Amino acid sequence: QVQLVESGGGFVQAGGSLRLSCAGSGFTLDNYAIAWFRQAPGKEREVISCISGRDGTKAYRNSAQGRFTISRDNAKNTVYLQMSSLKPEDTAVYYCASAQWRITTIEAMCNFPKVFFDSWGQGTQVIVSS
Repeated sequence: QVQLVESGGGFVQAGGSLRLSCAGSGFTLDNYAIAWFRQAPGKEREVISCISGRDGTKAYRNSAQGRFTISRDNAKNTVYLQMSSLKPEDTAVYYCASAQWRITTIEAMCNFPKVFFDSWGQGTQVIVSS
């Protein structure tokens, strides 16, 4: 059974940094892709970034470009999201989700996350103060 546990959220001032972790169990990251999502109050959940556990290829959406970095440690079955230059509009609950690797690209999986990502963690809250 796939299980994902996010951690690393918290309260930070604008301009600060946080590193989120997504620890997986019940599967081997080598055969999966992981995506980070976020959901702000009153808004829909949006995908931020995706990474292939197989080859480490990455995809970023506009909200993450230039400020967020996704990475993985297959030995620890863990994916990270390093967030820097945080803004108040980054305040949200951040989730990670997993997808079995398919014969496609990580860009395609990140473009259609609802099709591919089907197991979710419980989320971790990030609050950025101005």
